Amino acid sequence: MSTYTQEIVLSVRHWTDSLFSFTTTRSPSFRFSNGQFTMMGVETEGRPLVRAYSMVSPNYEDTLEFFSIKVPDGPLTSRLQHIRDSDRILVSKKPTGTLVIDNLFSGRFLYLLSTGTGLAPFMSIVRDPETYEGFEKIVLVHGCRQVAELAYGERITAELPRDELIGEYVREKLIYYPTVTREPFHNRGRITDLVTSDQLFREIGLPSLDAAQDRAMLCGSPQFLMDMRAVLEQLGFVEGSASEPGTFVVEKAFVER
Repeated sequence: MSTYTQEIVLSVRHWTDSLFSFTTTRSPSFRFSNGQFTMMGVETEGRPLVRAYSMVSPNYEDTLEFFSIKVPDGPLTSRLQHIRDSDRILVSKKPTGTLVIDNLFSGRFLYLLSTGTGLAPFMSIVRDPETYEGFEKIVLVHGCRQVAELAYGERITAELPRDELIGEYVREKLIYYPTVTREPFHNRGRITDLVTSDQLFREIGLPSLDAAQDRAMLCGSPQFLMDMRAVLEQLGFVEGSASEPGTFVVEKAFVER
């Protein structure tokens, strides 16, 4: 347990029957780069029961925020979804992950492509001033099955443009494109289809993906990651890592339990 800190739950929000988020205290010694994840969970029978969770909160805030699905029979989420204010959770002292700007070559437009709770790391990235300083436009795409699952949409469209630190950047450079697959909505379709058909680019007023100039980050379901990686590689994108930057990066640590 020495590799974890105990943090106190400050607030909990249930977005839908299957999605929730919560904020906690943050140890002053916990340092991370925007886009990273850490192992987080609860103590059960004297042992840590943890999974990989990306931080929704940016690295300059004094609290932590996490975004999770609810799996009725999931070893962790079946417990975690019932947390309340003042409960305690475990947070690993060692954050990691590939979704950091330093793992990408510099470029023109940065595409943050996510499904479901894969939005989490991008919420910290779009609140990082350095993100905007490195790219002309930041395109945040969030795909879900239903409209109610488009969590954080109001924060992105209403709160971030007024943020004292990044509001000007957001207003000038951030493009938010939510899309759903199973309900009527102004944006509909799977992200891979929207990219390959060029519909996404027509609707946001930008040219098609160009591996020579554009960069991408992927986070979401295993199927989405596999399909979208194939699309990017076919276009000439090269996957990057901490040891060797590339033109796109993928986060493989996805919580489904």
